[in-house]
Amino acid sequence: MAKPSFRIGAAAAATALGLLTALAPRAAGAAPPPTGPTPITGDTGPDPAAVSRFVPGPCPRTPEPIEVLATARCGYLEVPENRARPGGRTIRLAVAVIPAASAKPGQDPVVFMSGGPGGETFDDIPYLVSSGLNRDRELIVMAQRGNLYDKPDLACPELDRFYATSVGLPSYAPSTRRLMLDAVKQCRDRLTADGTDLSAYNSTENAADFADLRTALGIERWNVYGHSYGSNLALTYLRLHPQGVRAVALDSIAPAHYVSLPFAWAGAEEGLDHLYRACAAEPACKSRYPDLERTLNEQVRRLEAHPLTLDVRPPQGGDPVKVVLDGGALVNLLVAKAIPFKDVPAAIDELAHGRPERFARARAAGSVQVVGQTAHGLTNSVVCGEWIPDHSASDVLKAGREAFPDWPDAVLAQAPQLAFQEEVCRVWNVPDRTAAMRVAPTASVPTLFLNGTFDMKTGASWAQKTARTLPRSTTVRIPGIGHWVVPQSPCAQQVLASFLTRPTAPDTGCVAGLTWEPFTITPK
Repeated sequence: MAKPSFRIGAAAAATALGLLTALAPRAAGAAPPPTGPTPITGDTGPDPAAVSRFVPGPCPRTPEPIEVLATARCGYLEVPENRARPGGRTIRLAVAVIPAASAKPGQDPVVFMSGGPGGETFDDIPYLVSSGLNRDRELIVMAQRGNLYDKPDLACPELDRFYATSVGLPSYAPSTRRLMLDAVKQCRDRLTADGTDLSAYNSTENAADFADLRTALGIERWNVYGHSYGSNLALTYLRLHPQGVRAVALDSIAPAHYVSLPFAWAGAEEGLDHLYRACAAEPACKSRYPDLERTLNEQVRRLEAHPLTLDVRPPQGGDPVKVVLDGGALVNLLVAKAIPFKDVPAAIDELAHGRPERFARARAAGSVQVVGQTAHGLTNSVVCGEWIPDHSASDVLKAGREAFPDWPDAVLAQAPQLAFQEEVCRVWNVPDRTAAMRVAPTASVPTLFLNGTFDMKTGASWAQKTARTLPRSTTVRIPGIGHWVVPQSPCAQQVLASFLTRPTAPDTGCVAGLTWEPFTITPK
């Protein structure tokens, strides 16, 4: 049931630290009103036109039915698009309150902040429920502004189509860059022509939306659980709106005061280094793949100099598609966890011996994109306003060289999964907000950090760095797990449940003795 996240697609040219690998079709229409408890009543305040309010309504009709929505209380939160412009237009954010499974739930619900930015939030609900998030308390899910089921929805079908074709293009070629920038410009022009204020789709406004949601639902205090970009948002929320926060759980931390393009290289290095060491610590893996790091370095250099072009059938089925496998594609596939970690040493060894099929199939998976599901508009507004402006292209290359000195500059000049991002941001043209975001959170609220040692998107060590200003924090590392830990680890689920019950004294005992899934050993 594990869902690979920070939600990066398998296509090597994916633009942000959080786009989905496999997207369900766009929903059409609305579902009948749920048959569960009486709908929530919103606290509209004295002037509904100026103050955020909750409006009960039907749950979204998702492409695949989500069982718990049948008894959920749904509706939308109506908020100002830009709180700095009183009297401006309002937007609607989809909300679901999922009942607790327990007959005697706690009074303090859990509110979820999803990854991305721009990934579809309701798609996460089955993973949250299977992980026990609504076992003992209500689970509240709200789509971040611009997401699917919101009004407006900041989808960019132009980019979806680009990503589908990019698997057959050289990762970092000028022609690939031009196609991507054309798609970005088309999306930006269309959204702004519709009146969308792209500058208002940022983490500060996102955090204010969640603060307004708590007030509108009449909740005295709640617990916050965020993963990936959602952890970034959760820390921003805690810093700006600490009222009513009982506890905060951060999964695969992407701290707002650190995230940048160089940050991406640091995460890739840390996750790969943990994988190398795990293989070396496993006798069968060490014997079969004794020079794993050197072999990968050789393949990155070889493929960047001499890319492979293959016709490959996507894992999802369908006709074969053209795939270009170069050094950039190889690196992005590894960071995206496009191949299960247990199979990575075998896949690298096969590649070195002229058998690129595992990586080629993983790249072909990116040719299947569901148009319109991802809110690329939110993605670019957050990334371009908050992650990019205070670092230069030379900073990215320097960080890449420090992390992977044996890889070619053509690969290292582009942060993994953030290809051409500086050029994208010049097209997207939103204000620089880095000064407002590069502020370390300080709070006495109990905080839990959950990280996986194989995470190549947000390295586990960032938890310790972030915890320095959060004195009541607990950090937990789960060996052998990648991005978005809780759905993939029963132990992490136990730790999170214990933390929500006793935030100041969570039971982390299950972590002792944990190890990674044994690596696949193929015959020579």
